[in-house]
Amino acid sequence: MTVQDLSTSAKRSLDDVQEAMLFVKGIENLESTAQLDDLKIIQEIVKRLGARIRVVAAPSVSANEDESVDRDVTLRPPAPPDVLKPRAPVVTVMGHVDHGKTTLLDSLRGANVASGEAGGITQHIGAFMVDLESGEKVTFLDTPGHAAFSSMRARGAVATDIIVLVIAAEDGVMAQTKEVISLAKDVNVPIIVAINKIDKPEANIERTKQELMQMGLELEDHGGDVQVVPISALKGTNLPLLAEAVSTQATLMGLKADYTGLVEGVVVESKTDPRRGKLSTAIVKRGTLRKGAVLVSGLAHARVRGLFDHNGKPLDQAEPGTPVEILGWRELPLAGDLIIEVESEKKANSVLRWRQQEAQKEKAELSLEEIRKKEEEHLAKYRAERDARRLAGWFRKRSGIRSKEIIENDNGTARVSIIIKGDVHGSVEAILDVLETYTGNDKCRLDVVHYGVGNVSETDVELAKAFNAIIYAFAVEPPPKAPAGVSIRCCNIIYRLIDDLKEEISAKLPPLEVEEIVGEANVLQQFFITEGRKEIPVAGCRCTKGILKKSQKFRLLRDNEVLYDGSLESMRHLKNEVDTIKKDVECGLRLKDTKIVPQASDVIICYTTRTETQKTDWDPGF
Repeated sequence: MTVQDLSTSAKRSLDDVQEAMLFVKGIENLESTAQLDDLKIIQEIVKRLGARIRVVAAPSVSANEDESVDRDVTLRPPAPPDVLKPRAPVVTVMGHVDHGKTTLLDSLRGANVASGEAGGITQHIGAFMVDLESGEKVTFLDTPGHAAFSSMRARGAVATDIIVLVIAAEDGVMAQTKEVISLAKDVNVPIIVAINKIDKPEANIERTKQELMQMGLELEDHGGDVQVVPISALKGTNLPLLAEAVSTQATLMGLKADYTGLVEGVVVESKTDPRRGKLSTAIVKRGTLRKGAVLVSGLAHARVRGLFDHNGKPLDQAEPGTPVEILGWRELPLAGDLIIEVESEKKANSVLRWRQQEAQKEKAELSLEEIRKKEEEHLAKYRAERDARRLAGWFRKRSGIRSKEIIENDNGTARVSIIIKGDVHGSVEAILDVLETYTGNDKCRLDVVHYGVGNVSETDVELAKAFNAIIYAFAVEPPPKAPAGVSIRCCNIIYRLIDDLKEEISAKLPPLEVEEIVGEANVLQQFFITEGRKEIPVAGCRCTKGILKKSQKFRLLRDNEVLYDGSLESMRHLKNEVDTIKKDVECGLRLKDTKIVPQASDVIICYTTRTETQKTDWDPGF
């Protein structure tokens, strides 16, 4: 500190401090701007002033600084061309489900991943680096092909430089293939087409090319710039050609990055490891990431405690284009969020406070319309009740349940409450996206009580008890001892989770009453019989379909309009009372309701009812 700083801190005049300095050895300069670097000398001066000393951190922010200043951090402006160096391209492998994307990546990096995937279906984004035979490095992203993971595929496209579109030669262009092509066009990312499974006898390469051209892709064979490589991922056919195509495309794009300064990157996936804590897989876009760096991503921040490659080996640093697993997050970042390095944790906390305030403002604005609607409903109800009280006068009836004691229960609607816990954020997000397609809340409510990333915790179990909820553990471990009264269901394939949930919803639905027509008769003639002093109408009929059973219900139709629906009083053939009438046999039918008078050409239907379990009509899209 300077002599002036010491004077201000000690709350003594500058003359007093300079006079005390005369009695301290080792001081040559008494000017107010002179630096005092030695703590012992400062302590001696303070002792001469008759005061006590306490060492505190230097104030970095002045007390009168406006707290409302924008404290957010943004990406740095583009670096000058002279500091840019070549970097590894980020290639995303995309395509329809079961077209061989993961098998292709297995062949490229010499590892068997597909066998480790649940049901052979990729449900996470895998990021890893491959050394090509030419010595170049390429970062590959494997994104899921299933329809439920469209948001994850979209994140893969944003983080990527080149898309390798894998198409099975026997299937051709499918639903997700079209989605990937439109996605690539939207974000302006070049495509390399890999036509896979060419070793199969039903493979048709030319038909696949025609379908691609119909989708608007300009292939190299027809004078365009989209490279097409026929391959067999399983047998390794033409894989060097595909690697060469990727290398050529990367060279043409001239991919370069700034290796210096604060780090910028993007989160590919995030998860909670029971042993290592919160982890995220990220791709570095700018700067060199090292241990000790302070990162901010969305509403999460980290001081990097460890860096690992895709094989789990520790890294000292991660350069641009490198996929890296980051250990040290305080909260889990969301997949797809930007990562920005800041100077200190104090700055990170300041950024997070700012972002939380902005998020709350945005949420408040979104909720404002709903709040106004609720207020209007409340006011309308209040005014109606007030007007009713005024009309009733002073001596109004004061009986009945008070309004605050009435417990609303959605008019008795059935309810299924669930808690979702997943291994990574992307999977949880995809499951929630599928749950949003549920439209049967009028028959059975589907309530998501809680969702999160990580193993099933005691808090989740307590929540499940409170809400009578089912816990779905998606590729995570359940508690060692399953608590009584709580249903925890483990699954690792999204189809099975949704199928199980559909069964739960169907079980809650009330049974349906189904009608089954037993027989039908035409009224040929109307006549009356005398019983006591009353004339009772009787329908003379002929059974035209099935059989008529006296014990079942009957419906009288006239010009397709129902006049009577109920049971019979009497059924006779000739003069004998009978229980059944077969087809083409004539009979007399007397209805319970004597006011209904059947006429010739009316139709009488005999039917029975049975209850049938109801199934939900929810179609999640797969």
